[in-house]
Amino acid sequence: MSSNKNWLSRKISRMGQLLLRPIYKVYEKWLWLQIKNGPFPIHIGIIPDGNRRWARKMKLNTWMGHEAGYERIKEVLSWIWDLGIEAVTIYAMSTENCTKRPPEEREKLFEIARRGLKELLTNPDIHKYKVKVRVIGNKDLIPQDVLEMARKVEEETVKYNGKVLNIALCYGGRQEIIAAVKKLAEDVKKGSITPEDIDEKLFSKYLYTKDLPDPDLIIRTSGEVRISNFLLWQLAYSELYFCEAYWPEFRKIDFWRAIRSYQHRERRFGR
Repeated sequence: MSSNKNWLSRKISRMGQLLLRPIYKVYEKWLWLQIKNGPFPIHIGIIPDGNRRWARKMKLNTWMGHEAGYERIKEVLSWIWDLGIEAVTIYAMSTENCTKRPPEEREKLFEIARRGLKELLTNPDIHKYKVKVRVIGNKDLIPQDVLEMARKVEEETVKYNGKVLNIALCYGGRQEIIAAVKKLAEDVKKGSITPEDIDEKLFSKYLYTKDLPDPDLIIRTSGEVRISNFLLWQLAYSELYFCEAYWPEFRKIDFWRAIRSYQHRERRFGR
């Protein structure tokens, strides 16, 4: 009896999806008409949260949630580049992911990172849009073979000047600021700068994102309303958008809603 109920439930779900598909397409076109004339962000930051919870909801293994999340990242990047957005920073793995997750899950995440970096080398969009790829974060926490693959991708794309993709791996905003302070202190000690030289503009040059404008828009999925140690210095005046969908189920209409929300806001930058 239980198997019959499950079969019927799946059948009804599939029928519902088929019925909703035309409505979804109409809504997508309606959204596009609202956002197509811009303005669009120059730099977007993304916190792709909810992979594990999505897997539990779908009664799948945790690692399948991360796999689904990785596939979604590739799709979302194509949407971003199609809009002409110049830079995106993806929060792929936090410092805590690299130190506090169970070893087997951590290794799975690094396995996805290995594959993802390798695929970037042959990804046609990277070469079509001239995307400069950079891996940012605490390199001491990243396995050597992943680092070597990251260096290879960075070297292959270093001369590209169309767009920028930052992959934040073993990254923490507080840790980035501390690392910047240490470099700054070393330069003061060497005499290349003086304490009087230090201001916001100079300090920003010591961050991982030193040659990029600060993010205009930060998108976080899964219904969590927090920043989780992501780009703490850079997002001082970013617009924040929180989406209820888990990352693997983040749709184009969810992305376009975020863009629409950004377009409707008045950016004052503290004025």
